[in-house]
This record gives sequence, structure tokens and C-alpha cells, in this order.
Amino acid sequence: MPNPVSSTSPVFGGPGSPGTVERADSSGSWGGDTFLRLLMAQMTHQDPLAPTDSAQMLTQLAQFANVEGVNKLNTQVTALNLGQDFAAAVSMIGKSVTWLDDEGATRTGIVQGVKPSPTGAVLVIDGEDVPSGFVQRVE
Repeated sequence: MPNPVSSTSPVFGGPGSPGTVERADSSGSWGGDTFLRLLMAQMTHQDPLAPTDSAQMLTQLAQFANVEGVNKLNTQVTALNLGQDFAAAVSMIGKSVTWLDDEGATRTGIVQGVKPSPTGAVLVIDGEDVPSGFVQRVE
């Protein structure tokens, strides 16, 4: 049975110690570069008398490809949702809407415009920016 290997080298882009992992990317996801660094660390520190099974390596590569595909799909679905949200918000221009403000009070006004944002459409109502998700009623 091979012994577990520990490394203190900066495999993930930062100083490391056994049992700690730091992600090098700011998004908090495992990218292709991180996977390749991990794979290289595994290959570098494997026992030469008991090399890693090639079937196991192929399984890991296939799993990574599946995860990467799911991440890309998630990104595309998010973009689609943001586009639909923006289209729905544009249809509210010129209409009276009721929304809850930050204090929870009900307010009413006419939508004058729409701005895109990374989290969804923002309505311009009487010069104030209101996230489209705050809208309670459209008349």
C-alpha cells in the first residue's frame, strides 16, 4: 500500500503546507490551470515503484471535463436568465410599478428606463435605481 504524499510546495499558487489548500483564482472555482497543477503535483510525488493507474487518470480527466462542461452550461443559463430579466424590465418602461424599498416601505412610480447590471436589470423610477426583483406589481 503506497504511503500518502504531502507537499509544502505552492501547488495552488500560494504558500502551502500539508493539509492546506489555497485557491489561486478569485472566483472560487477550480479552473483548468488548477487541475493541471494538481495533476502535475500528483505525478511528481507518485511512488516510482507503484505508478498511478492510467485508468484512474483517465477517470479523473473525464470527471474534470464533466465539471467544466457543467460550469460552462451554468454560465450560459445565467446569461440567458439575465437577458430575459432585462427584456421583461424593458417592457415596463412607461408603466406604473409598485415596489418595496430598502426599508420595506411600499412605493409607486413610473418606470423611465432600464440599466443592465451583473445581478439583473435595474429600473430607473423617478431618478432612483430599483432592482427589478423588488417590483411587486405592474399597472
